[in-house]
Amino acid sequence: MKKINLLILPLLFVSSFATELEIGSKIPLANVKMEDISGKDISLNDVMGDNGLLVVFSCNTCPFVDAWEDRYIKVSNEYQEKGVGMVAINSNEGTRNSGDNLKDMKNRAKKAKYDFFYTLDKGSKLASAFGATKTPHIFLFNKKGELVYRGAIDDNSKANRVETNYLMDAIDAMIAGKKVGMTSTKAIGCTIKFTSN
Repeated sequence: MKKINLLILPLLFVSSFATELEIGSKIPLANVKMEDISGKDISLNDVMGDNGLLVVFSCNTCPFVDAWEDRYIKVSNEYQEKGVGMVAINSNEGTRNSGDNLKDMKNRAKKAKYDFFYTLDKGSKLASAFGATKTPHIFLFNKKGELVYRGAIDDNSKANRVETNYLMDAIDAMIAGKKVGMTSTKAIGCTIKFTSN
């Protein structure tokens, strides 16, 4: 039995990455409504801006989110006014009773002064559809709803050591109508907690 388990584990590890949304794919579950911290139900289509959509899989309980959160806000401040809609999605179904429920989300957003949507992904449906595995995990779509970048925000969780701003470079190219240079990087963060088991 141990041998079988040892053989299955690598397959499970590989399959978790094999389902990540492919570059060029359309926004999955774009019309599915999620509860936002405002109390409204919104979909990704509702959030889409004139120049695109930024989806950030996030949560309240991850030190990597703590490290990158200021940069979410910076991106939001700079690019929402340039027509890029933004939403953070909390898919941590397994930690709803320990820091990732809607009340916790509201408190975090208020404290950090979020100026973007922060929604609850019931049953982790959107995370599964996107192939999102980490928090934070970034997905950037152009105005046609096509995925042009996925992965990390930049190359270092420590802001003062960043050398390459993957996400901002991708957004700048997208808005300018240019091809995004680096379309995929490895998302670094905490694993999304899909179930309470």
